[in-house]
Amino acid sequence: MDWFWANTEMISRLTALHLFQAVVPLVLGLLIAIPLAQFARLHRFAGGAILGTSAILYTIPSLALFVLLPVILGTRVLDITNVVVALTIYAVALLVRSTVDALNSVDDDVRQAATAMGYRPLRRFFTVDLPLSVPVLIAGLRVVSVSNISIVSVGALIGVENLGFFFRDGLRRYFITEIVVGIIATLVLAFAMDLFFVLLQRALTPWLRAGTGSGSGLRRGRRGGKRSGGQPGDGPGQPPGSTDTRPARTLAAAPDAALKGA
Repeated sequence: MDWFWANTEMISRLTALHLFQAVVPLVLGLLIAIPLAQFARLHRFAGGAILGTSAILYTIPSLALFVLLPVILGTRVLDITNVVVALTIYAVALLVRSTVDALNSVDDDVRQAATAMGYRPLRRFFTVDLPLSVPVLIAGLRVVSVSNISIVSVGALIGVENLGFFFRDGLRRYFITEIVVGIIATLVLAFAMDLFFVLLQRALTPWLRAGTGSGSGLRRGRRGGKRSGGQPGDGPGQPPGSTDTRPARTLAAAPDAALKGA
């Protein structure tokens, strides 16, 4: 613990660098993967080539890529740019397939409804397809964010500053405390990133919470109907045989509400 308190400034600095090297490739990878995924979804033959290439790119060893990129880009070996570019490649490789799945998760009926309302393809993509694909898309982002935070540490082997420095230096000095601090800091970053995306999904998909609430109301209505002696579908305070369809209407209207909100 004495070592930890004596080196808090260095730990904070390396944590910030580690986060920067993980987040920037994630953002760049997402910006590249979205148009690629849409193109792959619309053009089946080209889409197969894109998905196959992305799978191959992810098999390249990270350390080899970190060493090779300075030769290709003309950068210095210790330049952070090498790590950012390498992790962007890995992020695109993972996100293209998950983004295709996310876009395919959007109901075709919703797309047709948007087209019938006069939405042109580009506007429909940004205001209907993309917002409704958020749940599946963020699931892919959560995987990539944790992967990036893990792979960033490899850059320390070629001298790039991040939390991987504690692993390299701790191993060199046989100092277990330093290694443990690096592991804990990396885990905290991964947990924080995952929590951020969970909260982001909740903020961007209010219709999912509305649908859950409507389902709960429907179940309460059924229980109330049974207590009042009516049919299983009767709501509380309704005559036997009648059915409260308000929750069902609310649940069915969730996609339409998302479409109008877009």
